[in-house]
Amino acid sequence: MMKKKSVSARKASLVLFLCQMISALDVPLDLSQPPTITQQSPKDYIVDPRENIVIQCEAKGKPPPSFSWTRNGTHFDIDKDAQVTMKPNSGTLVINIMNGGKAEAYEGVYQCTARNERGAAISNNIVIRPSRSPLWTKEKLEPNHVREGDSLVLHCRPPVGLPPPIIFWMDNAFQRLPQSERVSQGLNGDLYFSNVQPEDTREDYICYARFNHTQTIQQKQPISVKVFSMDSLNDTIAANLSDTDIFGAKPVTERQPVLLTPTGSTSTKVELRGNVLLLECIAAGLPTPVIRWIKEGGELPANRTFFENFKKTLKIIDVSEADSGNYKCIARNRLGSAHHVISVTVKAAPYWITAPRNLVLSPGEDGTLICRANGNPKPNISWLANGVPIAIAPEDPSRKVDGDTIIFSHVQERSSSVYQCNASNEYGYLLANAFVNVLAEPPRILTPANKLYQVIADSPALLDCAYFGSPKPEIEWFKGVKGSILRGNEYVFHDNGTLEIPVAQKDSTGTYTCVARNELGKIQNEVHLEVKDPTMIIKQPEYKVIQRYGQVSFECVIKHDSTLLPTIIWLKDNDELPDDERFLVGKDNLTIMNVTDKDDGTYTCIVNTTLDSVSASAVLTVVARPNPPFDLELTGQLERSVELSWIPGDENNSPITNFVIEYEDGLHEPGVWHYQTEVPGTQTTVQLKLSPYVNYSFRVIAVNEIGRSQPSEPSEQYLTKSANPDENPSNVQGIGSEPDNLVITWESLKGFQSNGPGLQYKVSWRQKDVDDEWTSVIVANVSKYIVSGTPTFVPYEIKVQALNDLGYAPEPSEVIGHSGEDLPMVAPGNVQVHVINSTLAKVHWDTVPLKTVRGHLQGYKVYYWKVQSLSIRSRRHVEKKILTFRGNKTFGMLPGLEPYSSYKLNVRVVNGKGEGPASPDKVFKTPEGVPSSPSFLRITNPTLDSLTLEWGSPTHPNGVLTSYILKFQPINNTHELGPLVEIRIPANESSLILKNLNYSTRYKFYFNAQTSVGSGSQITEEAITIMDEAMASRQVDIATQGWFIGLMCAVALLILILLIVCFIRRNKGGKYPVKEKEDAHADPEIQPMKEDDGTFGEYSDAEDHKPLKKGSRTPSDRTVKKEDSDDSLVDYGEGVNGQFNEDGSFIGQYSGKKEKEPAEGNESSEAPSPVNAMNSFV
Repeated sequence: MMKKKSVSARKASLVLFLCQMISALDVPLDLSQPPTITQQSPKDYIVDPRENIVIQCEAKGKPPPSFSWTRNGTHFDIDKDAQVTMKPNSGTLVINIMNGGKAEAYEGVYQCTARNERGAAISNNIVIRPSRSPLWTKEKLEPNHVREGDSLVLHCRPPVGLPPPIIFWMDNAFQRLPQSERVSQGLNGDLYFSNVQPEDTREDYICYARFNHTQTIQQKQPISVKVFSMDSLNDTIAANLSDTDIFGAKPVTERQPVLLTPTGSTSTKVELRGNVLLLECIAAGLPTPVIRWIKEGGELPANRTFFENFKKTLKIIDVSEADSGNYKCIARNRLGSAHHVISVTVKAAPYWITAPRNLVLSPGEDGTLICRANGNPKPNISWLANGVPIAIAPEDPSRKVDGDTIIFSHVQERSSSVYQCNASNEYGYLLANAFVNVLAEPPRILTPANKLYQVIADSPALLDCAYFGSPKPEIEWFKGVKGSILRGNEYVFHDNGTLEIPVAQKDSTGTYTCVARNELGKIQNEVHLEVKDPTMIIKQPEYKVIQRYGQVSFECVIKHDSTLLPTIIWLKDNDELPDDERFLVGKDNLTIMNVTDKDDGTYTCIVNTTLDSVSASAVLTVVARPNPPFDLELTGQLERSVELSWIPGDENNSPITNFVIEYEDGLHEPGVWHYQTEVPGTQTTVQLKLSPYVNYSFRVIAVNEIGRSQPSEPSEQYLTKSANPDENPSNVQGIGSEPDNLVITWESLKGFQSNGPGLQYKVSWRQKDVDDEWTSVIVANVSKYIVSGTPTFVPYEIKVQALNDLGYAPEPSEVIGHSGEDLPMVAPGNVQVHVINSTLAKVHWDTVPLKTVRGHLQGYKVYYWKVQSLSIRSRRHVEKKILTFRGNKTFGMLPGLEPYSSYKLNVRVVNGKGEGPASPDKVFKTPEGVPSSPSFLRITNPTLDSLTLEWGSPTHPNGVLTSYILKFQPINNTHELGPLVEIRIPANESSLILKNLNYSTRYKFYFNAQTSVGSGSQITEEAITIMDEAMASRQVDIATQGWFIGLMCAVALLILILLIVCFIRRNKGGKYPVKEKEDAHADPEIQPMKEDDGTFGEYSDAEDHKPLKKGSRTPSDRTVKKEDSDDSLVDYGEGVNGQFNEDGSFIGQYSGKKEKEPAEGNESSEAPSPVNAMNSFV
């Protein structure tokens, strides 16, 4: 929200223009001119009789005028009255009342005349009346005895004062009596009761009249009102009443509306144009009637219509003849309505259409004085000359009267005079003075020379050229010293000489010359115009919502003309900021610390310069958690329900979204509050369901977006009656803890669920599928009962019923439980093992008879352990592994076996008590697999053309080793791989010397072991042959050169950048095919299943000898991938070495790292050189 105003804005310009136009008609005071009345007292002048009376009359003229007065139409000789003086050089009268004079002696109609040699001007008729504030006449006021529901009018009848007093009603304590739709004061000062209520009984209804002129207040005697209801009447009071019996015999009954004022069905009202129209309707009735206003045949005028006194008064401001018509008030309640029509006629005292204006003429010129007025009825126009009716005034041959116009032709200096126009009707009169001044004067410019005007760009510029001359001079404007005359649509030339530039721009800046000329002469004047850049707020304050005790800032960043000095003022709600240190005003911001609720409002940044002013506003809304509800009330108390109502607290500018109702059970859990329910934020009552035998208290919490309010104060307590329990214990179970018992458990009822004192439980049981009677016991204060001597694992029907001192809960539902379990009796039989591959086996067994389980069958456990490795004859600790297969399964998968090993296993059935006996141990062996990587690879003894390799055998041979495979290839200075060489080495070897290698060359080696199944994972190393001494010497010489060092640094930096780019591209997917990556990572231990029989086969690596581009370690063996078998994962059991679901499905996966196969290079290694030798170490 942003407003902008400027000193040179259009409205200010228009006012300035009008003022200048008026001043242009003024004759300079150094020239002869007739008198002009400049100040006078009002027509109807009410004076304070205790103070001196001052009747004003000021005038100007050349020569200075003399003054005289008339009183009641005759000359008032002030020299003969010692109490009356006239101020020096003035016509103002001072009547001395404070030194013995009486104001009443000077009542009358006064008129002032100001006269010089060129004419006489007269004032209005000034009616002098002293104000009066008479006392109330003494009267005996009888007490008002009124029946409840009847109407009542207390009359004020104030004394007639001048001016009329202001009426109001108060009590003995000087407190205003409260008013409402039912009780209100009428325009005449009376106090109206539409219907009386018992609370209206009092003895100090006092009407006061305040007389503002004398600053006095008069008091009427107190009026007593006694309101009776029919129930309170007694024989003693009735005996003192008159026979009319104002109370009647009926109780208080509702009544349809009846108008108390105005009376009848119609009335009339006359109001004058421009005044305020007040129409009033006050009605009696029960219930209190509501008043509505309409205008028959039209609409109430918008923007000028107001309703006061609880819509009993219709107020229309600035009435005109168009507001005449019929206005209807309608009083209505639920029993009916009453109405009254007021016929309004708007009359008008005279008002100006064209008031006569002073006329300055040169000898021989013509002119006119026009006096036009309107009114209702139409006013009469009369002319006076120098205060004398024109019909009897001295003749003037240049003057001709034509109704409301006087025409002057070929005036001469003797034609100078003052004329008065009087327009009057029965409602008032208008009197205007206008002179005719005949002068012969050359032009003069009244605007100061070289006056500087400053305006804001894009706003109007008004350059003044106030002038005088007779005949009236012609005005011309020029820009610059030698500029041409200004013409065109971009300028406006006013009659008073003002030059207006409607939209001033920066290029409008400059010097302007005004030239005034008539037949008697010529004169010119220069003024200067500067156009400034407007002030702007480029970053305005914004709407803010802040939590209480937070901090908020409003910004106000401005841009302004460099020659103007701006000042920034902050306002809150159009008033000054509070005098509070929490408000910090910065250069371009306002910060409020520790915000409180009082800071809520509109903040305005006002930027002022000497030429313009801009402002921007923003609203601050302070939000907080709502205040707690209050006035909690319980109504409609029933045995199982109650209605709770409350009054919401202040929502603190964040609407309440819901109310949370909590309760406290003072009987069972005092001090503990529980959630009961919640309702929307628009609801303030709720019907609550209750439980018997609970001492309830309720509280309400309001919730808005900021958070929860503090809880309300607790409601009154409400103790509900006792009753039978409504519900039985929940979660009833029967589970034996021993083979010969049944443990029955349940969740006890909470205190408020007991519904009464003496809560107990009836526990009943009987064996299922056996024709037995129920066995029952009654217990208290427990949630468990043990039945002893039961058969092992037998089903029982169980039920638990609640009861208290008043009776039993409804019949409970039955649940099935079992007596205690015992260990299974037999082991699974016919255990078979099928070895699928070197790491996976499948075990089968027959289920045991359910009767022998003696409990809930939970599943089967397979115990298996490695007896020995078939390739390494070594004794080691036997670690048994266990897999559990849930449910009544007959087979399972054993993953993670070690190849080429001997295993044993047995199977056991499991119930809730534990495991049964084990089946006989079953022995099985796993076939060979591929070996793990060699345990180490060391490269020693480098020479010019040879390297020595040493290695250790695989930690896990997984079979009989057949050989080792060695592959190697050179790496040049750009890290590219050369041709791949492969060597097969007998399995019993542990070292090898490689000869005929290139000197000073880096080699990469790939080494792995083989069994009859295939190759194992490989291990890689790199090594460098050495260079000869002469080459090394040259290398050192070159390497110490500065240019070589700089070159090497540049090459290293370039390589580093390329490596980073390659690394980024490789992480995004690179250029390498996925299949090639998968082949490079192929694990020979992961063997696919054959689709025809579902068993595991073996991988055959068709690319086993294909060299890899880059070596890496291979993953460890004994890995089974999900896609390598079509056996369901449900076949895998739960064990310590893998992860399995509850149903026995295997969800783990053995994984490891492995090296890629070496890639075969297509380039031969470069010839050795010092540079290559150095690069090989980079």
